[in-house]
Formats: sequence, C-alpha cells, structure tokens
Amino acid sequence: MQFVLPDLRLASAEIFLLAMACVILIVDLFVKDKKRTVTFVLTQLTLVGAAIATFFMSTGQILYTFSNMYVSDLMGDMLKLLLYLTVMVVLFYSRSYIQDRPQMAKGEYYTLTLFATLGMMVMISANHFLTVYIGIELLSLSLYAMVALNRDSIPATEAAMKYFVLGALASGLLLYGMSMIYGATGTLEITAVAERLFNGQADKTILGFGVVFLVSGIAFKLGVVPFHMWIPDVYHGAPTSVTLFIASAPKLAAFAIVIRMLVNGLIVVSQDWQTMLIILSVLSMAVGNFAAIAQTNLKRMLAYSAISHMGFMLLGLVTGVVGGDARFALNAYSSSMFYVITYVLTSAGTFGMILLLSRSGFESDEISDFAGLNKRSPWFAAMMMMMMFSMAGVPFFVGFFAKFSVLQAVVVAGHLWLAIAAVFFSLVGAYYYLRVVKVMYFDPPANMARIQMPIDVKVLLSANGLAVALIGIFPNTLMWLCAVSLSRSISF
Repeated sequence: MQFVLPDLRLASAEIFLLAMACVILIVDLFVKDKKRTVTFVLTQLTLVGAAIATFFMSTGQILYTFSNMYVSDLMGDMLKLLLYLTVMVVLFYSRSYIQDRPQMAKGEYYTLTLFATLGMMVMISANHFLTVYIGIELLSLSLYAMVALNRDSIPATEAAMKYFVLGALASGLLLYGMSMIYGATGTLEITAVAERLFNGQADKTILGFGVVFLVSGIAFKLGVVPFHMWIPDVYHGAPTSVTLFIASAPKLAAFAIVIRMLVNGLIVVSQDWQTMLIILSVLSMAVGNFAAIAQTNLKRMLAYSAISHMGFMLLGLVTGVVGGDARFALNAYSSSMFYVITYVLTSAGTFGMILLLSRSGFESDEISDFAGLNKRSPWFAAMMMMMMFSMAGVPFFVGFFAKFSVLQAVVVAGHLWLAIAAVFFSLVGAYYYLRVVKVMYFDPPANMARIQMPIDVKVLLSANGLAVALIGIFPNTLMWLCAVSLSRSISF
C-alpha cells in the first residue's frame, strides 16, 4: 500500500498551536513572575498566530488530507476563527480572577486552555469518527483537569469527579455507537459512510442501534436532557473562570461535530435522528427553564439556562430535512449556527460580569450579589441587563433574532406545534432572566464598594455588551456569513 504524504498546510493552525503549547509549557518552568504575564502574553499570541494561519490557509473549497480524516472548509474556518476570538476573550476576562487566587495562578491553566482549544479544532475539522473522538477526548481531559485545578476547593474536586465519571460513560456510548456504524457500513470515514448509505450498502438494523448510541453521546457533550446531570454541578463547582470557558467555546465545537456526523454523515437516515433530537429538544427546554426558576445561585441558573438554549438550538437541526425534502436545509442549519454563535457571545459576557464582581476570597455567583448594581455602576448594570434581555429573547437584542430565525425555520418546515412549545418555554425562561434585572435595579446594594478591574477588561466587557445590542440591530451580516459558510461546506 502506497503512503500518501498529507498536506500539512491545511492543518498548519493545529500544528502551530500544538508546538506553541509545548513551548509555553517549558517556558513557564522558568517564569518567576507570580502573575504569569509572559505565559499569558505567549498564549494570546499563539491564538493570534493560529487565527492568521487559519485565515490565510482558507480557500473556500472543501479539501481533505490525512487520508480523508481531516477536512478543511469554510464552515470549519469560520468556527475556528470564532473559537480563537472566544478563547482570547475568556483569558482576558479570567486573568484578574486567577491572579487573586494563588492556587490557580499557574502556567498549567494556560497550557490546558491551549490543549482544550486544540481538541476543539480537531473536532471542528474531523472527517472521521475516530478523529472526532480524539478531539472530544483531548477537550474533555483538559476540562477535567481545569475544573479540579483549585485543589483546595471541595466543590471543584467533586465537580471534576462527577464530570470525569459521567464523561467516561458518554465516551463509551459514543464509541459503541461508532463501532456499530462501522459494523453496518464497513467504514468510519464520514463522507464514505454517507456514500454507502446513499447507495444502500448498509445494514439498517445495526445502523439504527449505532445512531441511537451516537446521538446519546452527542447529547451528553451538548448537555441536553436526559444527559444533563453534569451541567449544574460542574458550572457551580468549577472556578468561575473555568465555568466561563466551558460555557462558551465548546459549544462551537459541539455544533461542528453535530453537522459533521449527523448532517454530513447520516443525512440519509435523518428521520431517525431527527425524531430523537425533537424529544431531546423539548425535554431540554422544559427541564432547563422550569429548573432554572428555583435557582438562587447565578451559575446554576445559567447552567439550566444553557440546557434550555442547547435544546432550542437543536430545533434548527430537526427541521433541516423534512420527509426527505432538503429545500429548507440551509436556512434551518444556518439558523442553528447563528444561534450557537450568538449564545456564545452572550454567555461570555454574562460570566465576564460575574468575574468582574468577584474578588479575592469572594465568588460573586449568587443572584443577590448583583443587588443594587445600578447604584454601584450604572454602565455595567446596563451591560448585564443587555445580556439578560438577549438570553430572554427580548427585542431588539441579538438573542431575539437568534430565536426568531430558528422558530421561522421550524414553522416553514411544518412543525407548528414545536414552535408553539418553544415560544411557551421561552416565556417561562424570561421570568428568571428578568429577575436578575429586577435585583440589579430595584434591590438595595449589600455594599457600595467600587468595582475594581483593569481598564482592558472593562473596555472588552463593554464591547461585548454593545456587540450583543448592535448585532441584534444589524443581524444580517452574521446570518449571511453562517449561510455562506454552510452552503460551501455541506452537500444538500
């Protein structure tokens, strides 16, 4: 068998990031500064370098390398660029929080972040089920360590253990599903699976079981009901800077693997996995929104909120192909992509506000901690209000248009009852978001201490809040980018 030399240029961003992560790991051994300024700057420069490599290697065409296990296309390039930007923002938000906690102010935080980012990049560009699995495991193992990084915290250690055990179970489900798909089709290459299914060269019975296990594994990574058990405990127990990371960047990679595995690979049996996703979506919106009402801890409330949002995102995926008709697929999938991107933007800003109010020895993660924020800082109270309004879907913030685009795709596909259910659960969710706004503006402040935060973080947080408002007013550009990137990456 002749060995074909892979085109390393397509994976130049991954190779560069891996090399720099190893360099930073070594350089950090010689850094004496407790603030780890050198490590922080090198990490940010690494992400900038990866973004440059991705941008200049992007051709807008679908290209394969590494024996068709890796794919480079416009959707992957766009998601990677957004991933780099998100991780950079997360690190900026987290820096002061980490410096106030000596047990976390270590170089390992930055190197683990880079390895987790590498795992997400592999997931985004995977064209082979095992490549997807490698990316998921690289991300997951890095997150387990990050959650437990504060070894003196009992909640963090407990959250890491629960995340690890349930993650191992989900990995088993995912691998078992992949093995059954291999047994049914004789290949694990995603495009080859799609081709064999199209030609009828697959055992439908074994394939059906494989799809069930595969969707179950994906559902755990998305954190949707009934595979959501880890979300509230991990969000609550993990250090807030790690919760910010988990709540934002991995959502982009999770969306990518759903598109790669289900849409690119298993579109022929879409009616099977769409039925499962409908059930997961409705349950997630119901459980997520009703459970969030009872929460007093803001991080737990946002955890249940994340469950409901991922359920809402799935609506676009279940309406892409209806009865074998793919006419509305691009609109449906691009609405889901738009939803994920805007959710990541809003989620990053929300947890950034929690980090803004946190200080040494104090976690500002209770809803009551935001009492009277308007009297302490009217500007940042307005920023937080924008985040809450966006998540609630209040016009004319970006969250409203994200929900509207998904609901439009659902109605066009003929699932009117599903759209009505989604609207009802969104109205339920509006209650707990507006409760936070009420606490900020109408409750008396517990203290009038001035909010201390570096100017760069204040500027970035302000830009984040304004982006939520401006993209809500002018959503067409981002919607167009989502549609174009998907149209050039998926064969409808």
